[in-house]
Amino acid sequence: MGFNAPSKIQETALPTLLADPPQNMIAQSQSGTGKTAAFVLAMLSRVDTAKPHPQVLCLSPTYELAIQTGEVAAKMAQFCPDILLRFAVRGEEVPRGEKLKEHIIIGTPGKILDWGLKYKHFDLKKVTVFVLDEADVMIATQGHQDQCIRIHKQLSPKCQMMFFSATYDKEVMDFAEYIVPNPIVIRLLREQESLDNIKQFYVKCRDIDEKYQAISNIYGVITVGQAIIFCHTRRTAGWLAGKMSKDGHAVGILSGDLTVEQRLAVLDRFRAGLEKVLITTNVLSRGIDVEQVTIVVNFDLPMDQHQRADCETYLHRIGRTGRFGKNGIAINLVSSENDMRICRAIESHFGKKIHLLDADNVDEIEKIGN
Repeated sequence: MGFNAPSKIQETALPTLLADPPQNMIAQSQSGTGKTAAFVLAMLSRVDTAKPHPQVLCLSPTYELAIQTGEVAAKMAQFCPDILLRFAVRGEEVPRGEKLKEHIIIGTPGKILDWGLKYKHFDLKKVTVFVLDEADVMIATQGHQDQCIRIHKQLSPKCQMMFFSATYDKEVMDFAEYIVPNPIVIRLLREQESLDNIKQFYVKCRDIDEKYQAISNIYGVITVGQAIIFCHTRRTAGWLAGKMSKDGHAVGILSGDLTVEQRLAVLDRFRAGLEKVLITTNVLSRGIDVEQVTIVVNFDLPMDQHQRADCETYLHRIGRTGRFGKNGIAINLVSSENDMRICRAIESHFGKKIHLLDADNVDEIEKIGN
């Protein structure tokens, strides 16, 4: 297939798309990001070849896009010879009264609606995966949105929903929230866009205990909806989780040693608000969205193996707050000269000021919360 390493969207989305039980997902991604291969792999993985009927629907807004997706699917399906694909696009016809036996149907909303609802060529209730690609284009195309909604209404509540869009304006999000219940949201942000509405601060600390005191002071003064705290090691994450739990905080911990199922369970609890603080190593820096996060704390600053600033990881970390145009706060705890160098390097890289915050000053802390 010519893949050497996964793209960002593949790396972020595939653990969710392939997880059991199936997870619903909304993902922002431009064309050319490898998203088609990601959702096609998920589609293929869900097919039960013992059942000779359509199980996967993939909707595209245009004939051309449907064909393009179908070509990727056919190329990948050559490794699964028992899986059958069918195009539902203009020019394709099914004899009256015939039932479709293909497992995957890729096409445009009008044709799929006709085949499924009008002519009853297949049972929409038996579909287990529903993929809506290029949703922003779908909304802009006359009639497509209504057709998608009519198809969606016929699907089983257990059907896995995958929703892809290049833009996330209000109209797209309203559509997404209607189509996809309880989704995991993945958003690949442009650097500029992601930092504009995040206030960045650094706090000088002498040691790990002062870092903890800084967090306690911030919690004591401002109302924190939900927070994500990034640590460099599992050991630090465990120590911090223990301290915060003793102080009465509802804490979840996420690290690389958890299975996919355990990680999803932790994220589900955090997303549901059962835990207000999520302490994690880098496993959460890319992708997963929890809209209620108001503060991200870098307990340890992100570094590469040469102890230099890892600006991309920093961007992904603090991008967990300030989602969908909301304001967010990023706090960096600095306890060494190298930490300070990293902070300055990050500031220089993004061209955005990181302000000094005195975590012992109640008035200063109050200001950041306004």
